[in-house]
Amino acid sequence: NGSSAPVTMFVSPQPVEATDDAFWDQFWADTATSVQDVFALVPAAEIRAVREESPSNLATLCYKAVEKLVQGAESGCHTEKERQIVLNCCRLLTRILPYIFEDPDWRGFFWSTVPGAGRGGGDEDDENARPLAESLLLAVADLLFCPDFTVQSHRRSTVDTAEDIHSIDSCEYIWEAGVGFAHSPQPNYIHDLNRTELLKLLLTCFSEAMYLPPSSDSSNTNPWVQFFCSTENRHALPLFTSLLNVVCAYDPVGYGIPYNHLLFSDYREPLVEEAAQVLIVTLDYDSSTSASPTVDGTTTGTAMDDVDPPGPDNLFVNYLSRIHREEDFQFILKGVARLLSNPLVQTYLPNSAKKIQFHQELLVLFWKLCDFNKKFLFFVLKSSDVLDILVPILYFLNDARADQSRVGLMHIGVFILLLLSGERNFGVRLNKPYSVRVPMDIPVFTGTHADLLIIVFHKIITSGHQRLDLLQPIFDCLLTIVVNVSPYLKSLSMVAANKLLHLLEAFSTTWFLFSAVQNHHLVFFLLEVFNNIIQYQFDGNSNLVYAVIRKRNVFHQLANLPTDSQSIQKGLQRKKRTPEPISRTNSQDGVSMEGSRPAAPGLVATPGIDKLTEKSQVSEDGTMRSLEPESSQPPAEGNLPSAASDGEPWGGGEASQPRRDRRRLSSASYSGQWTPTPDWVMSWKSKLPLQTIMRLLQVLVPQVEKICIDKGLTDESEILKFLQHGTLVGLLPVPHPILIRKYQANSGTAMWFRTYMWGVIYLRNVDPPIWYDTDVKLFEIQRV
Repeated sequence: NGSSAPVTMFVSPQPVEATDDAFWDQFWADTATSVQDVFALVPAAEIRAVREESPSNLATLCYKAVEKLVQGAESGCHTEKERQIVLNCCRLLTRILPYIFEDPDWRGFFWSTVPGAGRGGGDEDDENARPLAESLLLAVADLLFCPDFTVQSHRRSTVDTAEDIHSIDSCEYIWEAGVGFAHSPQPNYIHDLNRTELLKLLLTCFSEAMYLPPSSDSSNTNPWVQFFCSTENRHALPLFTSLLNVVCAYDPVGYGIPYNHLLFSDYREPLVEEAAQVLIVTLDYDSSTSASPTVDGTTTGTAMDDVDPPGPDNLFVNYLSRIHREEDFQFILKGVARLLSNPLVQTYLPNSAKKIQFHQELLVLFWKLCDFNKKFLFFVLKSSDVLDILVPILYFLNDARADQSRVGLMHIGVFILLLLSGERNFGVRLNKPYSVRVPMDIPVFTGTHADLLIIVFHKIITSGHQRLDLLQPIFDCLLTIVVNVSPYLKSLSMVAANKLLHLLEAFSTTWFLFSAVQNHHLVFFLLEVFNNIIQYQFDGNSNLVYAVIRKRNVFHQLANLPTDSQSIQKGLQRKKRTPEPISRTNSQDGVSMEGSRPAAPGLVATPGIDKLTEKSQVSEDGTMRSLEPESSQPPAEGNLPSAASDGEPWGGGEASQPRRDRRRLSSASYSGQWTPTPDWVMSWKSKLPLQTIMRLLQVLVPQVEKICIDKGLTDESEILKFLQHGTLVGLLPVPHPILIRKYQANSGTAMWFRTYMWGVIYLRNVDPPIWYDTDVKLFEIQRV
């Protein structure tokens, strides 16, 4: 095997002429290589040595490899030999590109034009003087629709009449039926393998983003993605459609034969994973800085006419935002739900069903769909199919809660639920009874999907990761979701009602309230939940009312919270003596789904809940109007500068501040930075919304006590029966307007998604390990 020879020769300081074809052809002429072979034969140290010592040879190699791809695309790759050369060039570039990106001096190389690179060697301005990156991307796009190489040929005859690759309409060669395409081509595993290799190269081209430090500057667009998704790429539409359809049409369980995945290699799965990754990277677009074309759920007749400010010039984002047919939405939603539910499938035979591993990419894709296409979001919420997305997300949240390396998975799950909870329909859908039993280590209950959501959220908060600081940023979000859905919850189970009161009990202890500047927000959220349910859904919620009556002392203690310095100090001391009510001892580091990873990217911090959401008020007719942000309750912290909340989850606006700087602040060290004062406690204690609950207790407690005395009752079922038939009409304060905190896009979350997405892609591409041990700047790799 001669492949290893040229590598060493090529490190020699002697530049090799570009015209020395005999020398360069050795790199791609070999027939029996795989991408793994190329990674083994071309070690990292060699690539770096060539880069430092013989830069002209590295430049020539890149240029020659791109030239071979361009030639393959021009000729249509009709012979086996040409296809082999294309694949080998593909593998070689996938190997080398990360080493070009990690060196700032080389980063512009692919965007420069190669002198005399024009095929005619003519002057610089001719068509041929494209930057190398553009030639590479266009060649890959052409090759992805190359008959008999990556798509089925439509011709039946010999090579003489082979299809001219420039005259074919690639829209007729879309890879899979689905959105905008009805015909499902015959599966061909060779085509799948070839597509996968080309997509791997494409993903590697796009990965330049990994070598730039995180910045909240959204104008920082990825030039590779920008060009590939522009009108310059004549295959943009068919390729977007092919990627989306391949992902959404995939059924990993196949024909339901147990163990079939052990008998037959599934060539589709690697393609589906690669397609999902390429798709989410091409859709990496900050919607907060631009008007997305369908914000109001309407599409203009010709969205192409107004490409300037309104529609994004990223065609993939543009096409995604313009999907509107019900059957297309159904196809996408069913596909995503089927794949997300796959890891939850219970089988009687161990390991008999194939389990997919790309649920994180699917969650990012689902997020993008809802964020860029409001019609899709409304479609999802229109039917109870949204629950087929909810249940897997709750499963992943519960499964990942004790695993530090999967804190990113928790964030994206919570972000999606926050986005959905901003819509009334989501709350209404949660009332559907929960009957499917998904394997989760949570208390058994009989109830609805709302009960499931509350029980899982309680579990995350009370038995998540030992390090509170890793999960605390999510608490605000979890409780905001519960607040958003609470006005619509018709009947909570006793289990869920007790969980909500347990949270209130834990969050309203004096040491917790006084130990960090924002902890009291959690109490405000929970009180708001109780108020919404009592005011708007009193009739079906006797379980919750009963739980509130049983735990009435918690509300009385809150109303009488001490505000003098001495009591504050005593409250803080109590922390040292009493065990935390939110115990972290029973956290199960059980077998997590993905197993523990050797490395986990450190993510940038997520923006605060106040930046993540904007408040809307629901009026009588169910419509929402945005509220001015001025009188935000939970109340402001007096005149504290936001820097004082350095250790505050969701604090400050520095979205790009790497989380590792904040990890050092354990909940115990809060007190070192900030001290609670009587004025501060008074500033929010006076705003605690306790009136409704106090009135309820005032009316019902004497009645319940009287029943117990009269009938000598100790049995809760009688009391519940009484509460079910009771009414508080006319006795409660005037109902407050319903406040919904809707997710709003901002550059902080856009940056968070970028780092999370690339972190997932980095970890998932281990065979071959495309980016391993290169100098990645977007996130820090932590050995876990």
